[in-house]
Amino acid sequence: MASIPGTSEAPTTPMAESTQENHTVPLIILTSLFFMWGFLTVMNDVLIPHLKNYFDLSYTQASLIQFCFFGAYGIMSIPASMIVKRIGYQNGAVLGLIIAGLGCFMFFPAAELSVYAIFLGALFVLASGITILQVSANPYVTRLGSPSGASQRLTLTQAFNSLGTTIGPKVGGLLILGGVTYGATELATMDAEAVTAYYKSKADAVKMPYVFMGLSLVGLAVFFRFMKLPKIVDAELAPGGQYKKAWEYKHLILGAVGIFMYVGGEVSIGSWLINLLADPNVAGLDEEHASALLMYFWGGAMVGRFVGAFLMTSVAPQKLLTICAIVVVALLFSTSFTSGKVAMYSVIAIGLFNSIMFPTIFSLALNRLGAATSEGSGILCVAIVGGAFIPLAQGVLADSVGIQLSYLLPIVCYAYIAFYGFKGYKAD
Repeated sequence: MASIPGTSEAPTTPMAESTQENHTVPLIILTSLFFMWGFLTVMNDVLIPHLKNYFDLSYTQASLIQFCFFGAYGIMSIPASMIVKRIGYQNGAVLGLIIAGLGCFMFFPAAELSVYAIFLGALFVLASGITILQVSANPYVTRLGSPSGASQRLTLTQAFNSLGTTIGPKVGGLLILGGVTYGATELATMDAEAVTAYYKSKADAVKMPYVFMGLSLVGLAVFFRFMKLPKIVDAELAPGGQYKKAWEYKHLILGAVGIFMYVGGEVSIGSWLINLLADPNVAGLDEEHASALLMYFWGGAMVGRFVGAFLMTSVAPQKLLTICAIVVVALLFSTSFTSGKVAMYSVIAIGLFNSIMFPTIFSLALNRLGAATSEGSGILCVAIVGGAFIPLAQGVLADSVGIQLSYLLPIVCYAYIAFYGFKGYKAD
């Protein structure tokens, strides 16, 4: 097959992947991308309580952080799939890293000017870069080897995404949520100069962490650009063959709904977790200590992905998906209707069972798409926009009925995922 102009990827073909080449090194390199976007994404869970207090936002207003971040997936995924199809998976990943780095650098003027709208704009740019990374890296991993092992490979690499989401809350908690936080009553007793200094310190807390992350992304882009990686080319049609568009695959569309539901449910649970743990009926923790427990939520997802990759050697991925979704539904009921440690441990345990869902849905949905694989990947990444809408809906619900009962909303998401694992995954 012809090489894609402008790429440095070493040619390979889908037929050669499972029999002639060892893709261990490329997979190891790709895990660095999964780690980075996991780390960057989970930092939103730290930003939400920080900016909520700093700008005195309601739950609904604070949910705009996730709305702008995950809204980028809805807007940018299809253009990203077109770009990746033109320049190749490797160059697409490089472009995504550079754009994500630019978004990180935008946090400096946002904090300097103390304007919430600029923070939201920076998050949109950052997420646009991660969108291109997702469109590039997820199908890349599914194609680096035999089709039968796609779910297992993607689950294993996603485990390093979870490593990023595990470390992120701890780092963010120390760098951003650390220090003294004053309430409205305490601020009212302070003079104007002290109040100004307090708010400046809270704004400055986000500057250097994001500038450092921006520099890391640009450095990773340079490294990744000059690595020799296999070139994955979507299957071409035989002469006279007919091209079936991605939209015509029922299991892909049902999978896209599954991705919407999963990302929306997972992001909702994580976004409001610090606020939930601060609720006196649950744990009554301050933000810094609650962010440390958030690390266990995402750590469970990391452990679950390693365990899930092992289990998939003997258990069908779709069966494991259904079982995990049913367990999460039960845990969400427990989170909403119990109190104290039972509610706290129930919500933290959800991370463990969330673990295999995204990579399993993604790989099942891309199964047997052939020439429509990059287009299908774009559609699936559009569905990540669920992370914008469902947390927003939960934020509105939390303002109405309270943070704990708002955790009933994600149950709808996981009920659908159970259906997809039971029946919806079946390819045409």
